[in-house]
Amino acid sequence: QVQIVESGGGLVQPGGSLRLSCAVSGIIFSIYDMGWYRQVSEKQREPVATITSSGGTNYADSVKGRFTISRDNAQNTVSLQMNYLRPDDTAVYYCHAVHSYRGGHWGQGTQVTVSS
Repeated sequence: QVQIVESGGGLVQPGGSLRLSCAVSGIIFSIYDMGWYRQVSEKQREPVATITSSGGTNYADSVKGRFTISRDNAQNTVSLQMNYLRPDDTAVYYCHAVHSYRGGHWGQGTQVTVSS
């Protein structure tokens, strides 16, 4: 059974930092591309940052220079370091695992609120 569990969300002031973590089990983690997505209310879920199985990264323009995605294949985890947070970063953040023919899996999400 695949399990994807996010943690690390919370309330932070503008300009602050948070580190999100995603623990994965039930798949061969190292062969999956991983990503962080976010969703605000009923808006479409959007990609924030992705990291391929070989370590290549990609970021949404709005977070470049502020967020860093990383993975630890030994621990089956992927993290998102978020610095210089802004109110428009407020969203539910989701972890996603995808493989070209094995399919994709989502976590349950973690709330990030940036507010003074």
